[in-house]
Amino acid sequence: MTMLAAIIALAAGTFLIRLAGPVLRNRFTMSERTETILKAGATVVLLALTVTSTLIVEGEFAGWALPAGVLVGGVLAWKRLPLAVVVVAAAATTALLRLAGIA
Repeated sequence: MTMLAAIIALAAGTFLIRLAGPVLRNRFTMSERTETILKAGATVVLLALTVTSTLIVEGEFAGWALPAGVLVGGVLAWKRLPLAVVVVAAAATTALLRLAGIA
């Protein structure tokens, strides 16, 4: 029950945050520099989350297979391959490296 409440709260919060952008966009103006900093900040947060979840699992180094899989997925996404191909290739890379004994 607690998990369901958390999911509902996060879903509602996400919806409200996404709704706030279009609703509040015309109520105030920001300088071009501020907008640039906010966009860069969002990119930095996403990158930090990606790096942290790629390199650390349960408080320890994740091993080499997971970062290699994420790297393969990142390169394929950068090349604009379909999402399904990116996900399958990243997962397959990680799985094959682990199967080969590379943790």
